[in-house]
Amino acid sequence: MKLRTTEFNPLTNKSKMIKLRLKRFGKKRETSFRLVASNSTSRRDGRPLQELGFYNPRTKETRLDTEALRVRLGQGAQPTDAVRTLLEKGGLLEKKIRPAEVIGKKKQEKERLEKKKNKNVSETSE
Repeated sequence: MKLRTTEFNPLTNKSKMIKLRLKRFGKKRETSFRLVASNSTSRRDGRPLQELGFYNPRTKETRLDTEALRVRLGQGAQPTDAVRTLLEKGGLLEKKIRPAEVIGKKKQEKERLEKKKNKNVSETSE
C-alpha cells in the first residue's frame, strides 16, 4: 500500500496538506473520537484517508496505531493541538512548548497582576 502525504489536484495545480485530527462519533453526550489522517480542507467528520487510533474522553481510554502514526508523521502530517497532546502522552512526540502557550501564560500573568493592583487600590481607598 502506497501512502502519500499530499494529494495533487490537477485543476487547481495545488497539493493538500495532511492533518492528524479527531473525528467525532457516538451518541449524543456520549461521544468518542477516532484519530484520523485527512486532507486539511476536508470536513471534521468527512471520509478520512486512514484511521490511526481511538480516544474516549469520558474513560480516558486511548488506543494508537504507533507504526502508522510514525509513518504519517515522517511524511510531514501536521497534528492538531488536541491530537498533539494525545501523542505527547503516548510518547510518540516530544513535549515542546508552543509559542501560543508562552504568549497565553504571559497574558494571564499580566491580567493577574492588574487584578491584584486594582484590588489593592480599592482596599486602600476605602
